Amino acid sequence: MLSFVTSDGVRLAYADEGEGRPVLLLHGFLSSGHRNWSRLIPALTGAGLRVIAPDCRGHGASDAPTAPEAWPADVMARDVLELAAQLGLSDFDLAGYSMGGRTAIRAMVGGLKPRRLVIGGMGEFGIMEAGPRAEAFEDALRHGEAASDPGMGRAIANALAAQGLKAQAMLGVLASFQPTTEAEIRALRTDALVILGTEDHDNGSGQVLADWLGGRFLPLPGDHGQVPASPAFVEAVVEFLSP
Repeated sequence: MLSFVTSDGVRLAYADEGEGRPVLLLHGFLSSGHRNWSRLIPALTGAGLRVIAPDCRGHGASDAPTAPEAWPADVMARDVLELAAQLGLSDFDLAGYSMGGRTAIRAMVGGLKPRRLVIGGMGEFGIMEAGPRAEAFEDALRHGEAASDPGMGRAIANALAAQGLKAQAMLGVLASFQPTTEAEIRALRTDALVILGTEDHDNGSGQVLADWLGGRFLPLPGDHGQVPASPAFVEAVVEFLSP
């Protein structure tokens, strides 16, 4: 893993593999670059693409600050903008899953200009606001098995322990989420592929999001956790992003 230091002094780790046209991959909440993209990265590099997969602030091998001042609004998008500038990316593609999809859109609202965009695990509502799902995550992070949803509290506690994540840093991630308006999404108008599982119902409509972006929608069998590791997802993304 390589790393760089952000403008506020946080060290962010990232993988940089393969050669060819760059693809920037942004992972989901409670995950990491290689964990989220373990099947997609070798498929993309095998297709002749260069893959840059950061561990977002608070995740994986990156620093996980817990002070509230380390988590201002849109800091995740700012990190992506700074990484792109650090690497001198100008002609590249962008893909994000779940939290990574929201971060990708926020980075584009902030000025990032990929040629092609893949959003996975998100519909329009999940991009526009974190909403009840973020509230449930916060409850589970704070209260564990005593949360309103004990199963979710237990699952998140297990994820924190398995990956060495800090609950306070994950709360910082949630606190940094910034709403996005329909007008901001529509203004992006880019060559986009939106992929959402047919059993993934928490984040709105993938078709609506694709329409707003001016792209196309691909529903795939599975739920939020199953889709990004599925052969159909990997095949669709590689086909869409291949030179």
